[in-house]
Amino acid sequence: MLIGFDTLVFYTFAVITVLAGLSVITARNPVHAALFLVLAFCSAAGVWILLEAEFLAITLVLVYVGAVMVLFLFVVMMLDINIEKLREGFWRWFPFGGVLAAIMVGQMIWVLGSRQTSETGAQVLKHSASYSNTKELGRLIYVDYVYPFELAAVLLLVAIVAAIALTLRRRKSVKSQDPAKQVLVQKSDRIRIVSGVGKHGTE
Repeated sequence: MLIGFDTLVFYTFAVITVLAGLSVITARNPVHAALFLVLAFCSAAGVWILLEAEFLAITLVLVYVGAVMVLFLFVVMMLDINIEKLREGFWRWFPFGGVLAAIMVGQMIWVLGSRQTSETGAQVLKHSASYSNTKELGRLIYVDYVYPFELAAVLLLVAIVAAIALTLRRRKSVKSQDPAKQVLVQKSDRIRIVSGVGKHGTE
C-alpha cells in the first residue's frame, strides 16, 4: 500500500524530532545541544502545520527558536562551562535514569495502546480555504476559556512583580551608590579643616 504525501511528511518530521531530542541529551557540547533543540522545535512546528495549526507553528518558531533559544545559546556561549565537571557522576545516576525512562516509555505505550485511545479514531480534519486557525484559537481563549486565561495572566503578573521585588531588595553585603545622596552632598560633609600641632610642637 502506498503511503500518502502527508503521512510521509509527518513521519519525516517525527523522525527528525525524535533524533534531535535524543541528540539534545546526548551531545557533549552544550552549544550543539542548544542547536539540536532548535532543530527539534522547527520539526515540531512542521508537524503542527500538517495539523492546520499554523498560528501555533509560527509562534513556536518566532518565540522559542527566534527568542528563547537564541538567548539560551548566547548564555551557554558566554559561560565558561566545565563539561568534564558536569559529567561527573553520570554513570552513578545512569541506572536510576534508565529505570525512570523505562517507566515513562511504558506509560506512553500504555496510553497509546489503550482502548480509549484506539477507539477515538482521531483524524486530521480538512477545513475550507476560509478557515482561520488564529481566529478559532482566539475564540476559544477569549470566549470558552476566558477565566483560565485571565487567571494565568494574573499569575504571570505576580511572578513578574515578585522577580522585580527580589532584584531590587537591599542587601548589606552589596555596596551601591545612591545618586540622590551624591547630588545633595555639601563641601562641609566631605572636607573638615582642623588645626593641629606641628612637627616640632608649634602650631
